[in-house]
Formats: sequence, structure tokens, C-alpha cells
Amino acid sequence: MSFLDQMFIFSRVAELSSFTQAADSLGLPKASVSTAVQQLENRLGARLLHRTTRKVVLTHDGQSFYERCKDALADMDELQTMFQLQSANALKGRIRLDMSTVMARQAVLPRLPGLLKQHPQLQIEISSTERRVDLVREGFDCVVRAGKVTDPGLIARPIGDLRMVNCVSPGYIERFGVPHALQDLAKHTLVHYAATLGAKPTGFDYVDGGEERALSMPGQVTVNNAEAYQAACLAGLGMIQAPFVGVRELIAQGQLVQVLTHWSATPMPLSLVYAHRRNLSTRVRVVMDWLHGVLVAYLDESGVGK
Repeated sequence: MSFLDQMFIFSRVAELSSFTQAADSLGLPKASVSTAVQQLENRLGARLLHRTTRKVVLTHDGQSFYERCKDALADMDELQTMFQLQSANALKGRIRLDMSTVMARQAVLPRLPGLLKQHPQLQIEISSTERRVDLVREGFDCVVRAGKVTDPGLIARPIGDLRMVNCVSPGYIERFGVPHALQDLAKHTLVHYAATLGAKPTGFDYVDGGEERALSMPGQVTVNNAEAYQAACLAGLGMIQAPFVGVRELIAQGQLVQVLTHWSATPMPLSLVYAHRRNLSTRVRVVMDWLHGVLVAYLDESGVGK
């Protein structure tokens, strides 16, 4: 096995902290992955990983080597493709992305055939959950993230702002009426959203005099993903506060109704987020540029921020 192959396998083990998960992600037997790392350590004359029964941890030397590995592998990928971009079928290899279920369904997947037609040798993996994934540990090249990005070592490329709206279903209005002021919310219910079930809900978020505030509201249902959040509102289980981009079709169809339009939550920044590296491979840069363009156009079409 070549030195480059050993570096690539070691990097996956380091990112996932697991020989088993690295083997699964690479489609290799676990024994082959373990052997490759052992051969690499013998070649370098240094221990790169601490192995325990539960997980794998980088040694000090391993951490230093891993950081250099990421740059070296990106450079090699760049070198292999630098003369291929003259061809329409130039890009090849896997790209792993993560975004919300609504963003994937409404914006990205409908436009993906155009990209794959231009680059038929690309392989796109799309994770669609509301869970905040770990880019490095889970091997993501890029994620679409709503909200502020404060993680060290991550770079955020702004896309735009998600305007927030308050919605209820017509059936909900028939039962509880339309809230016209914040004081009316005492007689209404909220569908609670929590990325981690069991976490304390914030309540009804709004901006007053330039300050962000939250008003506690009752609610019998808590969900942890965007699709369930919309479905709960459509079923009349309570009010939701969602990005306009995700519910605009339901509003246009009359399935949801906007309420309290002067008391909306603070717009959320939407960004492309990727791990800091000295260089990005050509295919990652091209796909990120494509994804950025798709999402900017999607927000413009949706009238977000207008």
C-alpha cells in the first residue's frame, strides 16, 4: 500500500476516532485499515494513535501529522485535477454535504441533476437532519448552517438571512382565533422545537425595540426536525416560528396563515460552513460555488428579506 493511501486511511481514522467507522466509510475491511495505520506508524517511527477498547485518540505526534496530512491530501487532489478542468467531465470523487431536510428537498435536490449532468463522475452524499453535525469527525466537506457560526477552526461563507414568520393552520384559527397582540398569546399554544429532546424550550421569540426577547408559551408537542415542525402546525397543534423560505409554498396554498407579522423572531444568517484548510480540493471548491449560487438564487426567489 502506498504512503498516500496510508495517509488517507489514517486521516479517516483520526476524523472518526474509530477503526470500525473508518473502515465502513471507506468500504474496506477493518483489518486492512488497522494494518495500514500500523504500517504508517512503522514507516514514520512514531505512534500516531492511542487505542482503547472504546475509542481511538490522536497522540501529540498524531495530531501534528494529521494537520499536515489534511493539507498534503488536499494538495495531491488539486495536482491530480489541475489539468482536467478543461473537460466538462473533469470533476470526480465524493463530496459529503449536510443541510436541513427542507433546504435539501426544496432547494438543492431539484437542481442537483444539472450539476451531475455536467460532472457525471461526481458522487454526492447529502445528510438531511437538523442535528448539528461535526464536520471533521464525520467527514463532511461542507454544511449549510442557519445561525451564528462560532466553532473554532470553521470558516463560514455567508449566503443570506432567513426571514422568520409566525404561522398557524386554518383549523387552528377556527378553534382558537387569530392572535393580534403579544397579550393574546396567553390563550394560544406553541409547537416547541428542540434540537435535543428534553431541552428547555425558549418560547415565542420576538424583537422589541431592537432587543431579542422570548415569551413563555404552553405547548403539548415538541419536535426535533423541520418536517415534523411543519406537520405539527398543519395538524393544528400550535403556532410555529419558521424561516419564510421553508413555508412560503404552504402560505401561498392557504395551508398556513401568517400571524403577528409585526412580532417576528430575529432573522437567522445562513452560511456555507467548512473546516479550515490551507487548500480545498478543486471538486470541493466547485461544488461549494455551485451550492452557494443555488441557495442565493433560492432565497431571492423566495423574497427572503424583502
